[in-house]
Amino acid sequence: MLNWNTLTDVAQLNDIKNKSFDKPQVLFKHSTRCSISNVALKRIEKAANITGADFHFLDLVRFRNVSDKIAEEFSVYHESPQILVIRNAICIYDESHLGINLQELHEQIFSAN
Repeated sequence: MLNWNTLTDVAQLNDIKNKSFDKPQVLFKHSTRCSISNVALKRIEKAANITGADFHFLDLVRFRNVSDKIAEEFSVYHESPQILVIRNAICIYDESHLGINLQELHEQIFSAN
């Protein structure tokens, strides 16, 4: 099981940006109302053996303002579910829905190092 950091406040995004200079930061935007989002979450949780990145979880139904700020800060369209890899304070990778793939995620995390 992944050790998720829970996103609840837009102020956390500055910390994520700062940490992204040391190692990749992975953001997962999850909709509790979407069955595809549940499938994507299960796929990602299989990535428990991926080290070298911090994983952040956002319940975008409860914290839509944080999701909107992520879209603005990292210049991505708002989608759900959505995964982003942040390195050096920029989004180097984003994918959504059933396009979320563990192999790609692994490659993006390690190519960012």
